[in-house]
Amino acid sequence: MGMNKNTVLGWATFIMILAGLGLIALGAFRYRDVSGWGFAAVGVGFLANAWVFNALKGRV
Repeated sequence: MGMNKNTVLGWATFIMILAGLGLIALGAFRYRDVSGWGFAAVGVGFLANAWVFNALKGRV
């Protein structure tokens, strides 16, 4: 059983969501200074990228 394009995009979306939530959590709980804002901003970017990957499922 091979993975098709939609399965790959699904896994990429799942991994990006985990990475984004992890970065937001690091920014919120681990780094309380200015670097925390950077971690949270990158985490939001990961979530936006995951949203695009999810929107591409079924269209590629």
